[in-house]
Amino acid sequence: MTMPRVHPARDAGRRADEVTIHLDDDLLAHGLADVRWLLHDALLAGARRLVVDLTRVQHLSSSVVASFLWAHRTCRARGGAVVLRGANRRTEDLLHRTGLWRVIELEPAAHRAAA
Repeated sequence: MTMPRVHPARDAGRRADEVTIHLDDDLLAHGLADVRWLLHDALLAGARRLVVDLTRVQHLSSSVVASFLWAHRTCRARGGAVVLRGANRRTEDLLHRTGLWRVIELEPAAHRAAA
C-alpha cells in the first residue's frame, strides 16, 4: 500500500491555509478510516481550502463522498472549500447527477489543464 501524501501549500502563489491530500485506489481499497483520518488531520492543521487530488482514483464510493461533505462543512465555516482535483469522468458524472457539483468544487488535474 502506498502511503498517502498530505502537505500544506508551499508555493508563494498559494494560501498557507490550503492543504492537498493525494488519494489513490490502494488507499481507498483498505477502507474509509484512513481517508477520514487524512481529512481530520488536515482540518486540525487549520485548512480552509482542502484540495483532494483524485488523479489516481478510478472510483469513489458514496461513503468517501460523504466524508468530503463532512470536511466541506468545516471548510465552509472557515470561509473555504473542498476541491476535487483531477476527478475522472465517472466521478464528475456522479457529482452532476447528485447536484453535489454545486457544493464541492471540481478542478482539472494540472497535466489535463495544460493540454
